[in-house]
Amino acid sequence: MLIQSKLHIVAVFTFIALCAVSQAQSKREPSPLAGKIIVIDPGHGGTASTDSYRQGPSGEREEWINLRVALILKGFLEEKGGTVLMTRTGDIAVPLAERAKLAVDNKADLFVSIHHNATADSLVNFPIIYFHGSASENQAGVSFAKHLAKSLAKHLFQSETPVSIVSDHAIFSEAGAGVLRRSYGIPGVIAEASFFTNPAEEQRLKQRQHNKNEATAYAEAIENFFSEPTPAILPKDTSTFPPQFQALQESDRMNPVALRWKRDFEEAKLLMEADDTTSIQKAYDLFTRSAKSFPDSYLAGKCHRYRALLLKKMGRLDEASNEEKRVREYYPE
Repeated sequence: MLIQSKLHIVAVFTFIALCAVSQAQSKREPSPLAGKIIVIDPGHGGTASTDSYRQGPSGEREEWINLRVALILKGFLEEKGGTVLMTRTGDIAVPLAERAKLAVDNKADLFVSIHHNATADSLVNFPIIYFHGSASENQAGVSFAKHLAKSLAKHLFQSETPVSIVSDHAIFSEAGAGVLRRSYGIPGVIAEASFFTNPAEEQRLKQRQHNKNEATAYAEAIENFFSEPTPAILPKDTSTFPPQFQALQESDRMNPVALRWKRDFEEAKLLMEADDTTSIQKAYDLFTRSAKSFPDSYLAGKCHRYRALLLKKMGRLDEASNEEKRVREYYPE
């Protein structure tokens, strides 16, 4: 009888504990993704027969990787209560205007364009995240880019890999990227998580677990972004933007001179230690060439910051001021 009484008491306490857990769970705040409309844009698509540029050393194509990660991410976000709209679900070409229109017409809360990068320098592998316009105006875009940068570094890279957060005007100096420009007003980014032209990274990108790790990084960043008040996106005033800086585009960045982007930066840093006019000018030219060769690299913002310092030494104060504005608006810390 005593044993039965003890068992009865244990059962009662177990029941009470389970009820308490159930009540605690019911009182939890809903997921920050609940009620949010998120447009996922797997970049490119449908160009295998016409576009050989977006292909890794062993033949893996960027648009395939983009779609795999996007579909996994869709599932993750829907599990957390988000409403997900896809710009494509197959290997098809979708015009840029239609991708942006999907977000605008559906009053999306976030626009995420998933990409992977390419360069002739096969050693390069780090994330690049683009926001549209200027950092002081597109505060929400920069905020999400920072969340995503942290998550990509955490889930895809084991070492202290640098991450580049940069305005799309740094590479498309006249108007920025089409999908971000047309969807401006909605927090959004184009994210290049890694470089498929890096042979080791290309092999990882073929693996579903690596794709899941990347999708996890996106999901974590999106959840963290919506866990905080969304920063403002101010009306865009291009008249206040810094002067255009013409950078090399795609195929031009494959030439031997452009491949010196990092060496040019390092040589320029050494030349800065000298005070003679020749060294200052040479350093300025090398920083300029590095920034033109790889305008969205993690060193490009530093190139422009050092250009501003050298311009001051040369007495070109107005130009120095413009370079300081370029760093502040296009290359946020």
